[in-house]
Amino acid sequence: MLEPSNNDELPVIPGKRYFTIGEVSELCAVKPHVLRYWEQEFPQLNPVKRRGNRRYYQREDVLTIRQIRSLLYDQGFTIGGARQQMSGDTPVAAESADDSKFRAMIQQMISELEELLLVLKP
Repeated sequence: MLEPSNNDELPVIPGKRYFTIGEVSELCAVKPHVLRYWEQEFPQLNPVKRRGNRRYYQREDVLTIRQIRSLLYDQGFTIGGARQQMSGDTPVAAESADDSKFRAMIQQMISELEELLLVLKP
């Protein structure tokens, strides 16, 4: 199976409260060691850590990871550039980050509605 290069091709995020690092890895098409590295580089990414230092990501974390992935892999930003975009240091960057977030949310809703449509069709 080819790794998707575009967030539009990523699987639908299930309606769960918490996700393990393995689940997030599959949902975002990013290896677990990359997710742990991104935690160090992006302050917005801070999963809950429980017993045994296990990470539990919430839906917002998954959307943040998809946004970071898009900035790095699809839009060609460096880690530093993506960090700036995510932090919204410049007014233009803040608009871009918001636009990306809304686009990701809309795409997620479309995917979920398409999936529901398939279930409802006779």
